[in-house]
Amino acid sequence: MTDPTRIPIVFVHGLWMHSSSWDSWIDLVDELGYSGVAPGWPGDAATTEASRENPGPLANRGIAEITDHYAAAIRELPQVPIVIGHSFGGLIAQRLLGMNLARGGVVISPAQFRGNRKLPLAQLQSGFPVLGNPANKKKTVLLTQAQFHKGFANGVSREESDDLWNRYAIPGPGLPLFQAATANFSSKTEATVDVASERGPLLIIAGGKDRTVPAVTSKAAYGQYAKNPSVTEYHLFEDRAHSMAIDQGWREVADVAMDFLTRHGLAAAPQQVG
Repeated sequence: MTDPTRIPIVFVHGLWMHSSSWDSWIDLVDELGYSGVAPGWPGDAATTEASRENPGPLANRGIAEITDHYAAAIRELPQVPIVIGHSFGGLIAQRLLGMNLARGGVVISPAQFRGNRKLPLAQLQSGFPVLGNPANKKKTVLLTQAQFHKGFANGVSREESDDLWNRYAIPGPGLPLFQAATANFSSKTEATVDVASERGPLLIIAGGKDRTVPAVTSKAAYGQYAKNPSVTEYHLFEDRAHSMAIDQGWREVADVAMDFLTRHGLAAAPQQVG
């Protein structure tokens, strides 16, 4: 239950992850005085295991539907929240921020949207298990442990990568990946962000070893906001990969995110002076 006296932080997970991947972050922000909540995507089951056993409800879910799902959850909250998203969750978080449904946000290796033309080979290779078969557009795909380590958790040991896979990896709908990959070829794509909208502060975090959303893609997303007068910042972790929000180094990423919120007036409680 969200505490109505606290600023909510809504966490949005990405493709192939279960919402429980945010558990450590929720514990942290609750300790800091916020009220953390991590709704799953539409079709997510309550646990990783249940999502794997019955992935059917996740199939054919697109970016607009997922955004609407989170928008509805936000409108039920007692206060306007902060949004924090990872990967495709970062794209969703930016959409929500552009819709003025959040007071500020942090996005970690956010998925590509229309206007961002950086699409490195490594990013295409990481998406190939889905994009390599057009039939996957309406299906769900679960990365193998080897695929997960190669493209998602390549910044940590294979042992840690396999542990993360066991705890959090679930089948993901193929549709959002196809939408993002073809965003610049369709004016009707759902993979869009209102980069001109006046909004709360936004921090974009990138990983120098990220193969799923390489740093050049995240930096290009930051560049899309160049003409927006609202606060936008970029932070690069040189030695981190796509799993940086959930692996053993998650706290370093979280500390940067929390510092950003505090510096821009979004601390959980008023700061004492003197």
